[in-house]
Amino acid sequence: MSFFRPEARQAIWRWREVLVASAILALGLYWAFATGELLPWLGYVLALVGGVLLITGVQRGRFRGNQGGPGIVQVDEGAVAYFGPLNGGVVAIREMTVLVLDPTGKPPHWVLSQPGQADLHIPLNAEGAEALFDAFASLPGIRTENMLAQMKRRSDHPVVIWQRRPERLH
Repeated sequence: MSFFRPEARQAIWRWREVLVASAILALGLYWAFATGELLPWLGYVLALVGGVLLITGVQRGRFRGNQGGPGIVQVDEGAVAYFGPLNGGVVAIREMTVLVLDPTGKPPHWVLSQPGQADLHIPLNAEGAEALFDAFASLPGIRTENMLAQMKRRSDHPVVIWQRRPERLH
């Protein structure tokens, strides 16, 4: 038996990093401004760490959407695998050339492109899709704020979120 409604539990789980970071930030600020001689310096450091974690937690919370969509996503050792009811595949993150957000699909989905393979389509609400945030954040030059804004915007056409720049020839 749970004391929380499922919606409240889901909201707490979605924003868990923000809650922890807020507690760390509050403790750091308390130590910085309400204690003796030694703890203020540690408090400043803890508050700084809490602030960085808070920014990251907000981004992760915005990335997480509803779960329960079709298929399962796994990110393991630099590869994104999607196992869906009708299709699936694996894309190596280091080999990706384009990341597209396609809001026209039902449900909206990510399109991951890798040379020599068919594009991998992953619904935003697939089970385990929250792991894609870290995978996408590792792409060189990606702008995570732009990605999060495009997810919220829900335009009527596919949007290129990231594209690998051609490497220079030496």
